Amino acid sequence: MPLAGAQLRYLVEADCGFVSALSFGASAWKCAPRDTHIGWDDKTRRSRLHLVVGNARFLILPYIQVPNLASKILAKVTRRLRDDWQVAYGYAPVLVETFVETGRFAGTSYRAANWIQVGKTQGRGKLDRTHAKALPVKDVYLYPLHRAYKTILSTQTSM
Repeated sequence: MPLAGAQLRYLVEADCGFVSALSFGASAWKCAPRDTHIGWDDKTRRSRLHLVVGNARFLILPYIQVPNLASKILAKVTRRLRDDWQVAYGYAPVLVETFVETGRFAGTSYRAANWIQVGKTQGRGKLDRTHAKALPVKDVYLYPLHRAYKTILSTQTSM
């Protein structure tokens, strides 16, 4: 699936071959639970949003049955994501976000990998201009890539 803007993709290989794929790209333009957690106003969000990366996809092949594999993969990839992004794009993100559809998944792997659940979406999505709320509600998870991520993200820059 194509992603807009800056992006990184990972294929995870084991002795048996490829077992997982992940992709990271632009974060959501607005997300009330994330924005509240960070303490963002609109102006600061617009100037600092590039420092948040979205985990757009995470797939483990269905025939792979290894206990704790998902949380181990998330931990390893997030440990290297900041440096990989710096090499690819010249700046280092400080936070990763993801959305887990509550009707289909429990978010167990993200919680086991120390991601923070900060709330739920409203089921609107970026194209919902009529407030129809036609999309599934999703849990919002965040993973800090820098210890001072809130300070970094809430400090306005001159633009």
